[in-house]
Amino acid sequence: MPETLIGLPTEQLITYGLNVVFAIIILIVGWNLARFVSGFVRRSVIKSERFDRTLGLIFSQLTRWVILVFTAIAVLNRFGFQTASFIALLGAAGLAIGLALQGTLSNVASGVLLLSQRPFRVGDSVEISGVSGIVDEIGLFTTRLHTFDNVGVHVPNSNVWNGVIKNMSEFATRRLELTFGISYQDDIGEAMAIIQKTLEADERALKDPAYRIGVNELADSSVNLLVWVWVKRTDYLDLKLDLIRSIKEKFDKEGISIPFPQSEIRVFNQDPTKASPYS
Repeated sequence: MPETLIGLPTEQLITYGLNVVFAIIILIVGWNLARFVSGFVRRSVIKSERFDRTLGLIFSQLTRWVILVFTAIAVLNRFGFQTASFIALLGAAGLAIGLALQGTLSNVASGVLLLSQRPFRVGDSVEISGVSGIVDEIGLFTTRLHTFDNVGVHVPNSNVWNGVIKNMSEFATRRLELTFGISYQDDIGEAMAIIQKTLEADERALKDPAYRIGVNELADSSVNLLVWVWVKRTDYLDLKLDLIRSIKEKFDKEGISIPFPQSEIRVFNQDPTKASPYS
């Protein structure tokens, strides 16, 4: 068999050259396919209202690297490498890395779920893991928020996803619940009428659903009146503060008292003709 100038048989050189050509073609196709598919995934996720923009970038990069890895395996296969052992090595390495970064990967998985399921969004008022505040960022590892007194808090995503999430910004309206205690000597009907007039006069107190006023408890020192009123989410705090002040002032004006906690002690005088057992 004739040899070429570099000392290799012509047939072997041709085979090697074809492999190089095919490898280059595979690289070009794989590279462009990775770019096209990752771009398509990114655009599709970003257009969807269900997914966060950050999640689109993550899925896009993940898709790109998966295609590039398979492209590299296909190129190595053209040159006779044992790709099966290479894939097994990658699997073992991935398993080892996964075990070493178990907590971190749990946060990443929870972050992906938070970004896809959207139990809350940036700017929402929430209570997460016992912390109340406003969401600033939903990241892959942590969720960042600041409390209402402006303290920054970083909560691991696994704690967020596995805990109870209260989203105060999810609905347009909320129910405001207030309790007013009046004395046992006061007129319950008059006190309820004052509360009703106050609610009627305030436009922020929604009339549909209708508000409710009733006796909630006969406590030790007071008769407790319960007030349920629906309000727009944006007016919740302002209406709460104004109602408490306004109703208190009207109670004072009409002579309805809000009693302090008190106890009644009765002393019975013993008959002086009877001797005490302790004398």
